[in-house]
Amino acid sequence: MSSPTILSIDAMGGDRAPQAVIGGIAIVAARDPDISFILHGDSKELEKVLKKKRVLKGRVEIRHAEDVIEMDAKPSIAVRRGRKSSMWHALESVRDGDAQAAVSAGNTGALMAMALFCLRAAKGVARPAIAALWPTRGAHTHCVALDMGADIRAEAQDLVRYATMGAEYARIALEIETPRVALLNVGTEENKGHSEVREAADLLKSAHEAGQHSFNFTGFIEASQIPHGKADVIVTDGWTGNVALKSAEGAAKFVGEYLKEAFSHSIVTKISALFAYPSLRRLHRRIDPRRVNGGVFLGLNGLVVKSHGGADATGFAAAVDLAASMARANFTDRIAAEVEMTLVETQTSDMVNGSSENDPETNT
Repeated sequence: MSSPTILSIDAMGGDRAPQAVIGGIAIVAARDPDISFILHGDSKELEKVLKKKRVLKGRVEIRHAEDVIEMDAKPSIAVRRGRKSSMWHALESVRDGDAQAAVSAGNTGALMAMALFCLRAAKGVARPAIAALWPTRGAHTHCVALDMGADIRAEAQDLVRYATMGAEYARIALEIETPRVALLNVGTEENKGHSEVREAADLLKSAHEAGQHSFNFTGFIEASQIPHGKADVIVTDGWTGNVALKSAEGAAKFVGEYLKEAFSHSIVTKISALFAYPSLRRLHRRIDPRRVNGGVFLGLNGLVVKSHGGADATGFAAAVDLAASMARANFTDRIAAEVEMTLVETQTSDMVNGSSENDPETNT
């Protein structure tokens, strides 16, 4: 028998905690018998909610945490003063080996800052990234996009690391052996974009031509092309990625609200809505953010999944499912191995290029 997957849950993080959090893990527990949970938070409050979830009986360990990190708390203050919080305790369980992954719907900035402090960045990673699944019309229905807001800055080398980590995520989550990787830019021409993205493109192109990466670098991509499945991994800095993500979420919500309003306008449109309902339901399921909820923190010495702060039980269950599948795939170790391999290849290439430039016989 395989050993159970143990997940560490910040039960007090998010706008709907702890009801949505416990409701989410109950959904997962009902369909996955090989999973158990460590819940961190106010023990008395958690016990009250757990009494209503019979499916969780015997599968949850409660660890009391006195404090809660507020959704508007500054990351620096959270790190200094949040050692007794449910979020910090959830990360500690991963660090100490009690759980394979942590899941939280709490403050994103605080969670990343605490995760960096508690788990540390993996070797060769200067800036971790948040990766999310983005709905597309491609064969795999989604692509991987990163960084979605872990750090607003990104140097060229950071973008190269994001490409490496994102490609490995696509192999696990989307089962794509050789992912197509593209850099998000304001145009597809080689002279477009700021210096960091152009330099990253040159580095990725050179590495691709030298066969140093196990993915295909396809160049630049514009935001309007993302939904059309032209790439499996979209790489950008956290500022641009977060703006793009929020814009897409806003557009999807606008379309949904407009369709609802349009179909309820009159008797004729209401009748039309009955005929259109099956198609509208398929559309809703395809773009419903709750079903792909969960951003994975890449580049840490431990697996952390961030759920949307406003997620309901269905949305939180999706984040828990994601954490479990990543844990079972040894995701953290695989990412570390890919990054280390890239470091070795880069250092070897630099040594070869350096020796060639300094060799008088080569230069004559």
